[in-house]
Amino acid sequence: MLSRTAESLYWTGRYMERADFLARILEAALRLAALPARDGAAATAWASAIASAGVSRQFAASGRTPSEKSVREFLAFAPENPSSIRACITAARTNARSVRTALTIELWEAINGAWNGLGEFGEPTKRDDFVRFLEWVKSVSLAVEGASSRTMLRNDAYWFLRLGMAIERADNTARLLDVKYHLLLPAGERVGGQLDYFQWTTLLREVSALTAYRWVYRESVRPWLVADLMVLNRQMPRSLASCQAMIVSYLEKLAADYGRRGPAQRLASARLTRFNETNIEEIFQSGLHEYILAFLGENNALANAIHDQYLV
Repeated sequence: MLSRTAESLYWTGRYMERADFLARILEAALRLAALPARDGAAATAWASAIASAGVSRQFAASGRTPSEKSVREFLAFAPENPSSIRACITAARTNARSVRTALTIELWEAINGAWNGLGEFGEPTKRDDFVRFLEWVKSVSLAVEGASSRTMLRNDAYWFLRLGMAIERADNTARLLDVKYHLLLPAGERVGGQLDYFQWTTLLREVSALTAYRWVYRESVRPWLVADLMVLNRQMPRSLASCQAMIVSYLEKLAADYGRRGPAQRLASARLTRFNETNIEEIFQSGLHEYILAFLGENNALANAIHDQYLV
């Protein structure tokens, strides 16, 4: 496979995953902003959405201040934001069109249909219409993932597409967890109090993990157990450990297809080994924030290694 074909598949996966993530962030911000809490709680919820998306610098440079209107517009539609939902779906479609012959009809129709749907929705201003838009984004992301899983051959095209999704999902989960742990709870609010409980519950809903949490732990929502589920639990498909296991699997499949292991395989395997050798108590003792920052740095280094090994 040509490197430019691999790159387009990889970024199609990343962009579709990112669009889904942004829709989930905005849904959570709508819930958190509606809470009766201290002054400034709504602004904090919208600021946390910007931080979770990793676009704080770009948002500040645009001259906006965090509010429902400005954050909704910037994360969903702003033409100057290359990571908005609209930009992500458009970029995914552009990449997919360039490798149309590597995709099944069903997968192409799912991606192209998502792009066509953007024009039908426009830029909804009413909250109810915007909520329906976010639900639609999540549904088209599921349609793309389902079409790829059900119709694509298990070959290098599939592995590159899924690898992009897994790298992006790992990054997104880490950012969500870090923002909740360090930004959302206002000063003066009690850790373990009603607001803290609702925020952790909202985070679980954001990644479709609330039911999973109850099945695994069978008790009320506790921060260290949420962190355990989101970081180390391999049964949870959005956990850092689960994403890492998927990354290793896809890279090993590519190594088998191309006949050699490289820096990307070695970096990914080493990080998976570290997941196997730690527990949530050790992570909290060393600092969850520091652990997540290190993970994000390693994830970026791994993405760079994948790029240098396969996508140049």
